[in-house]
Amino acid sequence: MGGLMTSDGCRPCVIICALLLLSSVIGYRPVIIVHGIFDGPKQFEMLAKFINQSHPGTNVTTIALYDYIASMKPLWQQVESFREAIRPIMKSAGDGVHLICFSQGGLICRGVLATLPTHNVHSLIFLSSPIAGQYGDSNYLKYFFPKFLKSRLYYFCYTTHGQKISICNYWNDPHQRERYLKSSNYLAPLNGEIEHANLTAWRDSFLRIETLVLIGGPDDGVITPWESSIFGFYDSNETVVEMEKQDWYLRDAFGLKTLNSKGAVVKCVVPGVHHTSWHSNLTVYQNCIDKWLT
Repeated sequence: MGGLMTSDGCRPCVIICALLLLSSVIGYRPVIIVHGIFDGPKQFEMLAKFINQSHPGTNVTTIALYDYIASMKPLWQQVESFREAIRPIMKSAGDGVHLICFSQGGLICRGVLATLPTHNVHSLIFLSSPIAGQYGDSNYLKYFFPKFLKSRLYYFCYTTHGQKISICNYWNDPHQRERYLKSSNYLAPLNGEIEHANLTAWRDSFLRIETLVLIGGPDDGVITPWESSIFGFYDSNETVVEMEKQDWYLRDAFGLKTLNSKGAVVKCVVPGVHHTSWHSNLTVYQNCIDKWLT
């Protein structure tokens, strides 16, 4: 056993190095978690525990930026900071990373990847995220806009001042389509619903994703419609139109149709889960997340 010691007789150092080497040989990619609105890293301790139980030694990082009330800052501002925090993790992971994005974090992740053309995301997991937009009353909405009904929130959201608040960046009023397209400076450009100079570059970046996992369910209680978490959304009659029939999907405006045609898009619908429980629900982890973190 003496041969396992370092020159200064430190056998523990050799053991630690061997464990680190073993972890790299096993090949678990680093996992990056982007929290949702009014959240922070603390809310994702259980999810990190699940990951390390099933994939020992995995480097799990929940980005500690724009926590809690600060999560209301405009999304492009948040994207800039999240991108700079994520970039070095990606750079040090030669085999790529996995990205788990919860709730509003899914919108942030979309912006990060759009503006990070050299990303190496293997699995992009949207965990109950309003990725096609939000149009519905919720406790979150009533906390900040107690005097507004959902049908009237566009009066504020579709203004220059409104677009400085994160929720308004993905507020998608199906009855105010023209105003949405004219005023939305975040979701509409990401969806390719309006023409802009970065459209092709953002699409190319989205297509670098190996696997896109969409997780949501009918009992979420916050994401409205809940199908927004799997890229469905309301038409003008508030009838949900599924992902495959959305105009931006049919035009393949940001690459989603191409990914889906390659079998790279996975939908995982789980009933009985409330919005704040997705990241601490073991069944959700085992059925919808675990297999994509290899």
